[in-house]
Amino acid sequence: MTTNTSANPGAGASGAAHELVLERVLDAPRAALWRCWTEPELLKQWFCPKPWFVSEARMDLRPGGEFFTLMNGPEGEQFGEPGVFLEVIEGERLVFTDAMRPGWVPSGRAFMVADVRFEDAGAGRTRYRARAMHWTAEAVKEHEDMGFHEGWNRAADQLVELARAL
Repeated sequence: MTTNTSANPGAGASGAAHELVLERVLDAPRAALWRCWTEPELLKQWFCPKPWFVSEARMDLRPGGEFFTLMNGPEGEQFGEPGVFLEVIEGERLVFTDAMRPGWVPSGRAFMVADVRFEDAGAGRTRYRARAMHWTAEAVKEHEDMGFHEGWNRAADQLVELARAL
């Protein structure tokens, strides 16, 4: 399993200046990973690194459709911001943001746009690329301080474990 996580603070014109990226080849088939990402009951099983968990997940897989997760921490913390899908390409790509709420209503505080891609890597494996794109350097730092690299990698491990069990 290959892992590449990075922050790219100086990319400028490419749009990568405020990105955090997780790129891995996952030892699970793309179709199973897609199901884990797009079926709410499956998403709830892997989306947060343990001991965190998702108690509620809603998704309407279309541009403008809702994407919502309610994440719960071990000390009773809760975090959940409704967002919308910007793009859905069956089996290949999900793009969603918390900058908008369902009905294209602007949110109070835009934190990021997520772009998740799945590509066959042969032998039942999948090239997985998850980008978190932020509006500001401060938001990137906030996401890193929240544990982006460790958390998204641990969640990806849980994703593989679930996908392989399907």
